[in-house]
Amino acid sequence: MDSATSFQPGPGESALADPHSFINRELSNIAFLERVLEEASDPRVGLSERLRFLAILSATLDEFFMIRVAGLKQQISGRVEETGPDAMTPAEQLGVVSQRCHALIERQDRVLLEELLPALEKAGMRLFHGGNWPAPAQAAAAEFFEREVLPVLTPLAIDPGHPFPHLRNKSLNLAISFATPAGARLRYGVVPVPSLLPRVVPVPGGAVMLEDVIARHVARLFPEMPVQGCWAFRVTRNWDLTIDEEEAEDLLVTIEREVRRRDRGSAVRLQINAAPGEPVTGFLSQSLKLGEADVYLQKRPLALSDLLAGIFARPEAKPLHEEAFAAALPSALQGDLLETVRERDVLLHHPYESFEPVVSFLDSAAVDPDVLAIKMVLYRAGEGSPIVRALQRAAENGKQVTALVELKARMDEEANILWARELEQAGVHVVYGLIGFKTHCKLALVVRREGSGIRRYLHLGTGNYNTSTARTYSDLSLFTAREDFVEDATALFNLLTGYSKPVRWRKFLVSPLGLKQSVLQMIEEEARSGEQGRIIAKMNALADPEVIQALYRASRAGVQIDLLIRGVCCLRPGVPGLSDRIRVTSVIDRFLEHARVWHFHSRGEKKVFLASGDWMPRNFLRRVDVAFPIEVPALKERILTEILGTMLADNVKARLLRPDGTYERVRTAAGTPAVRSQDQFAALARRAAFADASRSPAVEPLLAGARTAPARSRGRPTR
Repeated sequence: MDSATSFQPGPGESALADPHSFINRELSNIAFLERVLEEASDPRVGLSERLRFLAILSATLDEFFMIRVAGLKQQISGRVEETGPDAMTPAEQLGVVSQRCHALIERQDRVLLEELLPALEKAGMRLFHGGNWPAPAQAAAAEFFEREVLPVLTPLAIDPGHPFPHLRNKSLNLAISFATPAGARLRYGVVPVPSLLPRVVPVPGGAVMLEDVIARHVARLFPEMPVQGCWAFRVTRNWDLTIDEEEAEDLLVTIEREVRRRDRGSAVRLQINAAPGEPVTGFLSQSLKLGEADVYLQKRPLALSDLLAGIFARPEAKPLHEEAFAAALPSALQGDLLETVRERDVLLHHPYESFEPVVSFLDSAAVDPDVLAIKMVLYRAGEGSPIVRALQRAAENGKQVTALVELKARMDEEANILWARELEQAGVHVVYGLIGFKTHCKLALVVRREGSGIRRYLHLGTGNYNTSTARTYSDLSLFTAREDFVEDATALFNLLTGYSKPVRWRKFLVSPLGLKQSVLQMIEEEARSGEQGRIIAKMNALADPEVIQALYRASRAGVQIDLLIRGVCCLRPGVPGLSDRIRVTSVIDRFLEHARVWHFHSRGEKKVFLASGDWMPRNFLRRVDVAFPIEVPALKERILTEILGTMLADNVKARLLRPDGTYERVRTAAGTPAVRSQDQFAALARRAAFADASRSPAVEPLLAGARTAPARSRGRPTR
């Protein structure tokens, strides 16, 4: 009996639902942040890159507290005892998250203070931090304070007549204590640090921080009060939106109103430059209704992302800047783009290959007299977006332009509200998608009159139409004019704008309309192939329990599975009898790995899909996401050998997930050539810019069925 007919769920099926078979999502998220900190701590990484990783870590931690930690706190306050597949209660999760975050932030502080700031000073960029400033620096800071800072400041005394102020989310502030007699009511004050003034202030011999300048002269703000102490602090608040779309008469107005309100969300974290036991910490935490675990005593400067941006904006920091990466333009696209796409599909690998053809696609359509209509989805467009400008020009030129603007794109709600208003003013027909769902797919459709008929051109991508992130995120783009693809794109836009569901999808897999079921079916088909099965999936996160259980079954059936998961992964690889044949790799490097790519062997058919979403419940159930097949043999092989194969061979920036939820760098035998996948991608892109060079199959054995050993645990799997 062959494996195709003998596959049955094996004994111990209950292990698939055992809580110990899953890694907690929040802890996996922290493990990703720990890998980012490893890059910031690595002396082999350039100084500017190390600082950039530290800034990324700070910004990502802010979002983690604003959304994930805030969500746990809301569940606890609402007495919600629901658990995930790992069976941890919200209170249990919050306790472990707090421990891990305190340890992570302590390490981050040490890296900055003991390694990176001294390295910056050696490189000629000195930041005076603390109390010992040279006399010329003190004089320059005092003059700057009097001239630029003092007129802007608003000192806030706190007493029964002046309650504790509401401080904006992520704002930097100074807490002041006064040496008042026992029993006096006025003991503390607060001074918000103005966000519109430069954070880094140049002085002779280096630079100082704005909050330190204010702290040195804070007595000028309270001339009648003896200042006893001054501490910088920062508050992080719940930043998620709560919107009842069913009740909203105008979604744009409703979200705009909620965006203004959310700055009054409850506090979830207090960061303060104070020593343990300082009374001011107790005063602030009590005023903000925070517990001891929510307080982070930090030695290094706060609001680190803003600080590092200010440092690198200084002229003296220019030598520290790494050479900007120059994206290549494939030779095939150095002529007429539409003519090329009429002949064949075009695949681009960003940022190694330029995002400019995507911008040009829409720029040209805006002024092309034969273009009749443009339809596209905007999830995150970025500041000063040339994509948005192209849509505005197209509408002004009389073309039928439809833009679906996702107002609920987290952290970009305000920017998208502005884009929506500007597009509407230009005559673009703006829609906001389906009630109850985020529209997360990425596609743009151009309808053009050619001869006596109509031809449609389509761009599909794994990333956003954001020219800034396109230079730092690793994504894939496909241009096509194939009829099945453009028919599906047209049907999808009709669904989004008019609730017109197609009878069937020709090529697309669409959530929430069956995408998850298709993924489960393809995993099951590989399981039925037994040892002849092969799955490779690259994405940002894997958290859907049903998909994880299906992968466990496939592993038990003998399928070799490689998962390239940049961030959250709730699957435990390498567990005997459960996931022996699953390997999970995370690559953290200069560019953020963002592309979603799936490969199923499918009995030799070698199915390859690109997708806009991850294997997570939210992408399957609460978002409109699209997966689409790559069917041109040359493009399919390029993805399998050049992209997936190279990433699987990475032994420089890759880390393997162990069964206990920790990560370790890939180990290689002595003499093994170093493979840094992102460097190889850049080299391949440069080569393709000069000729349609054949793609290197150097790592093809990994895809041809070679069995790679999964990471093994040195101990028992833990929750």
